[in-house]
Amino acid sequence: QVQLVESGGGLVQAGGSLRLSCAASGSFFSINVMGWFRQAPGKQRELVARITSGGSTNYGASVEGRFTISRDNAKNTVYLQMIDLKPEDTAVYYCNAAIRRTRSTYEYDAWGQGTQVTVSS
Repeated sequence: QVQLVESGGGLVQAGGSLRLSCAASGSFFSINVMGWFRQAPGKQRELVARITSGGSTNYGASVEGRFTISRDNAKNTVYLQMIDLKPEDTAVYYCNAAIRRTRSTYEYDAWGQGTQVTVSS
């Protein structure tokens, strides 16, 4: 069983910064794409950023230029550095990873439990 454990959420004023972390633990063969999604009350879950095992990244349009995703493959950990936070960034942020349990199995999506980010105006 693979677990994704997020940390780093909290309350911050507009213009501030936060850094989220997500560590994968358990038994698995590999992790391909890792990423962050977010969901605000009454809205659909949306992509924030994702990164491949090779380091290629892409971002949601609303966070481009303010958020930076990175990963440490040796630690099976993905990070999200957020700067210039805005009230509209308030949401529950979920870590996501494409996990392959064994060499011969297909990838499946694993999700963290979510961490709350609240940006006050």
